[in-house]
Amino acid sequence: MAIGDISLTSAMRSNLVSLQKTEVLLGRTQDRLSTGKKVNSAIDNPTSFFAARAHTQRAGLLDGLKDNISEAVQQVKTADNAVTAINTLIEGLRGVVTQARSAITSQTSATELQGLEDQYNELVRQMNNIQSDATYKGVNFLASATSTTVNFNEEATTSLIMDGFAGHAEGLAISGGTDSGSGSIDYTTDMNSASGLDNIETTLNAALATLRTESANLASNLSILTTRQEFITNMVNTLVDGAGKLTNADTNEEGANMLLLQTRQQLGVTSLSLASQAAQSVLRLF
Repeated sequence: MAIGDISLTSAMRSNLVSLQKTEVLLGRTQDRLSTGKKVNSAIDNPTSFFAARAHTQRAGLLDGLKDNISEAVQQVKTADNAVTAINTLIEGLRGVVTQARSAITSQTSATELQGLEDQYNELVRQMNNIQSDATYKGVNFLASATSTTVNFNEEATTSLIMDGFAGHAEGLAISGGTDSGSGSIDYTTDMNSASGLDNIETTLNAALATLRTESANLASNLSILTTRQEFITNMVNTLVDGAGKLTNADTNEEGANMLLLQTRQQLGVTSLSLASQAAQSVLRLF
């Protein structure tokens, strides 16, 4: 229908325009209450919409980094568990050395020394087994060739580089462990004298010192990883909260707006009815 086909009075048209505005406001308020947001698109508020979207996108990227950090934490814990186990086995080797000293002092049979030799070599073999099994998701920090980088931000400008170390017997300068050949401890040459046992014990003490140093490095890396993990969690919460403050609606305020607009709509309809009474007066002529 073309504008002007039906002539409305000035009062009726004014009330009609007011009702149309109220209807638009009602629709907007209902949308905010249903979505919980006061900014649902760039049309509502371009600045707030795009700023909130940037916050949300960054929060998503950082949240993805937390998974990588969690995996790195497990890798470090696996290495630390292996170091603890190897420490225990080295203490067992020291116990074998102590028994060998007693055997030499008491001049026991070669059979007993042979048994201590077998115990020693078996403990070293188990050390090597632990070192090779200390792998989590393909990463073994008890291998010197290992090097992994953990990123802490979405642009990879902050990170932690973690390197492995030689955690097997050879890397710790501990002899023994091979099934045969020169790599095995032989009681006839290595365990038959106090000086030979002193040499063995010196290497064991040095290995323990190396493991203490590497264990401290692992603990330091673990502390950094857990700290950054907590920081990223807090950062994600801050970004999401910031996005919400830009776009979320105040449901209490919008609820009050809804009541007011519904009242205004009812009053507008009543006012329009009153404005139409001027036209109805024509009927009194008949």
